Amino acid sequence: MRFQLPDELIFLKNRRMPQKRSTATMAGKVVVITGATSGVGYQAVLQLAKGKAHIVMINRNAEKSAKLQQQLQDDYGVQVDVVLADLSDLQEVRSAADSILMSFPKIDVLINCAGMHSTRATYTREEFETVFCVNHLSSFLLTHLLLPRLQESAPARILQVNSEGHRFNGLNLDDLHWKKRVYTGLRGYGASKTAQLLTLWEINDELRCSGVSINAMHPGDVKTNIGSNNGWLYRFFSRYFIGLMLGDPRVSGESIYYLVADPAMRDVSGKFFHLTVEEKPAKHALDRGKSKAVYAISKELTGLM
Repeated sequence: MRFQLPDELIFLKNRRMPQKRSTATMAGKVVVITGATSGVGYQAVLQLAKGKAHIVMINRNAEKSAKLQQQLQDDYGVQVDVVLADLSDLQEVRSAADSILMSFPKIDVLINCAGMHSTRATYTREEFETVFCVNHLSSFLLTHLLLPRLQESAPARILQVNSEGHRFNGLNLDDLHWKKRVYTGLRGYGASKTAQLLTLWEINDELRCSGVSINAMHPGDVKTNIGSNNGWLYRFFSRYFIGLMLGDPRVSGESIYYLVADPAMRDVSGKFFHLTVEEKPAKHALDRGKSKAVYAISKELTGLM
């Protein structure tokens, strides 16, 4: 009998699987993307520009954004707009959404790509644990604020750039902001990605028959700048040990492009992908009782109810 990996470990196989690519054009499509100045987000906008999409980047760094905007316009002849926002501040997320809604009468794709990892707990101005805010609350809020425009523009797509890191879990509904427990980077990151996945199932239910799809994906084990905000020891270990085992980030951009552009994905929704291979998330991320609770808490924390 041929050995098969259990569902919880199937990602070890999927990371080596051939990945799908798309040659579909995105000419005339408006794509909003967060976190585009480095890593996975940078690779994604390169592919989007090649596909002739009109790109709207939500970034924190003005200098890097202007440089990237010029690069994409010069190299690919596409329209690129920049909206500045720090995603650890939900008021700036609201302001960014307002600016986009005023400027763009249609949105065809939303890619929530920005993310961070921290080895210690830090807190935002609103007293949210920062990783949880950036990785989950900000994307949750931005998605809901732009949702009416996406529905008006249907068919439209939402992609949450999630992570196999959701398997680390750490999500405790009674201590979302790590005030009662010892914080660890892996579990803090896992909690944020678990929360994002759990709320995806609820959003998908709400979007049925709307013409808007929502999916999540792990962007591959590739070299990025995530975690560069941490201390020298983490950065040293990441560069000279972990980094040696990571792949080319271009596969992430190509996979994101496939998921948001290819006609084969038009009616696919409520799924989790390892790059372009559909995969079953961890059991704790499929708990629909918990997903409803996290969804309600997230709406309350972001001021949506």
